[in-house]
Amino acid sequence: EPKTKAAFGSVGRRIPYRILHVINQDGESLGNMHRAEALKLMDQHDLKLVLLCENTEPPVYRLMTGQQIHEEQLRRAEKKKASPKPGTYTKELSFSSAIAKNDLETKTKQIAQWIEKKYHVKVTIRQAK
Repeated sequence: EPKTKAAFGSVGRRIPYRILHVINQDGESLGNMHRAEALKLMDQHDLKLVLLCENTEPPVYRLMTGQQIHEEQLRRAEKKKASPKPGTYTKELSFSSAIAKNDLETKTKQIAQWIEKKYHVKVTIRQAK
């Protein structure tokens, strides 16, 4: 059985921490509990334990259904895709003042595409001889 890589820290039974802060599937806090209690709760309700925040003391885990995990993965993927990449991208375009009409229209469409992608566009017009 191949391992599936989750978007979360850990999903399921392999929990390296002894004491956990557990949140139920409705988002209500169940407080701090021992790993064994959390696993028993997970089995009783047929849910999975998902690591939400590892940097806190104790680490925060949430009981989730498979559907909730899938929705959260999709939400995180969409958020990652939507977030702008670090750094500002600048596109530069230069053309002559004697440019043909069709060439000007083509370059205008290119500029519109760059602006749509949130690039900074710098246009330079050279004087024709």
